[in-house]
Amino acid sequence: MPSVRCYDCGRSADLADRKRCRCGEPLWVETDPEAFEWPTGRNPGMWRYTDLLPVDPPSGVGAAAGGTPLVRTPRLDVGGVQSFLKDEGQNPTGSFKDRGSAVGVASALDRGVERIGTVSHGNMAMSTAANATGAGLECVVCVPADIPDERLSHIAHYDPEILRIEGDYGRLYEVSLGIEEVEFVNSDTPLRVAGQKTVALEICEAFSPETPDAIVLPVSSGGQLGGIWKALHELRTAGLLEEFPRLYAAQAAACDPIVRAFEADEKEVRAIEGGETVAYSIANADPPGGNRALAALRDTGGGAVSVPDGATRAAQQRLAREGGFRVEASSAVAYAGLERLVERDEIGSGERVVTILTGHGFKESHGIDVDARTVSLDELASVL
Repeated sequence: MPSVRCYDCGRSADLADRKRCRCGEPLWVETDPEAFEWPTGRNPGMWRYTDLLPVDPPSGVGAAAGGTPLVRTPRLDVGGVQSFLKDEGQNPTGSFKDRGSAVGVASALDRGVERIGTVSHGNMAMSTAANATGAGLECVVCVPADIPDERLSHIAHYDPEILRIEGDYGRLYEVSLGIEEVEFVNSDTPLRVAGQKTVALEICEAFSPETPDAIVLPVSSGGQLGGIWKALHELRTAGLLEEFPRLYAAQAAACDPIVRAFEADEKEVRAIEGGETVAYSIANADPPGGNRALAALRDTGGGAVSVPDGATRAAQQRLAREGGFRVEASSAVAYAGLERLVERDEIGSGERVVTILTGHGFKESHGIDVDARTVSLDELASVL
């Protein structure tokens, strides 16, 4: 059984005993990265980094997680910045959540856990349910009572037990972790973060022996950002990384508690009254991993940026029309954030920047006006 440690106070515990530290902060799985080297084995995707993971490669859909392409995209360069996109939409269920779900489910299977669960209204629910059914485990998904029917239908394809939760959805995260009958693998629990950190390992290996100047990603709970920060420290301990890329968190302007705390130079993230946003998936008004996210931004010399919905939609269109990437609004927040960071001179010309596109947009119903003519087959040559 792996042990877990608090990034803040340093306390260690057994993974089976705690999901959060007694000090209230999130935990992450302890590793021994000193002897780690870039792997040469044949394990697919994220499982090439098994030496830094708490489980062995699984069978089933979990084995397909990770290994997503890192693409140089000159047509999406901004202000002289060299743009690279990490396309997490190519994971099995279309989002980066599969990395954490694969580790969480594999660990549960190893330990004889029969029921796994999560708290989510979108990608994480689909991912956890898919990985659970692929491993033959029962799955419970807790969603807000007002979840749109379209999102519910996507989750239902994997046939989990779905519970609509009435009341304060923000409290559900904490309440669920105290339920013993189901092992909840929520947004920033140790096993999920252990899997999500592998996106940083892939990015840094692709650039090795050099390092990207910055990584921009959309942030909700702060779990992925915390995992990336953990991976950077592991690589530095292993002697594979001399300097950290700067990490930048992008949030929707209507719900940006981490950005507010960063700009106010506060150590802790305070819950806010979030508003409606097209970036529904990252609208987390009380992020459980917010304080760790702040620490990651400051430790790497990065920053945080808020993005209004209009800029998000514009970025979504540019990614599709100039780059060929159809992404969800929450992913477009990151690229829109890059544009604003360049405008503010926080990222400069000539720098190499990776924007993480956390999920594809084919599950979203938002459409655009279509200009399509009807021509006869005989007329085709004359109108082209």
